[in-house]
Amino acid sequence: MEELTVRLNLPRDLLGVLDVSETGLEKRIRELIAIELFREGRIYSGKGGELLGVSKWDFIQLLSRYKVPYFNQTPENLVAEVNLLETLLNTTEQ
Repeated sequence: MEELTVRLNLPRDLLGVLDVSETGLEKRIRELIAIELFREGRIYSGKGGELLGVSKWDFIQLLSRYKVPYFNQTPENLVAEVNLLETLLNTTEQ
């Protein structure tokens, strides 16, 4: 993946707010960006893991630590999707 280098000036007290050392700041900012992109629905968990250099499972665990739901569908929407998949599977089996 081609990378882009960005220079960003931040107030030093942000380290305390983020509860991170200066050496851990880049990793934390990457995590926050990936989490927010996932929350907005702009990337999937696999891409989030790729952006952070971790597995999809590790990214899902990171979402959990930040209390970001992995599934963001309502129960009704999930039931509707399962019903649709069952219908499609029954159609292809005939």
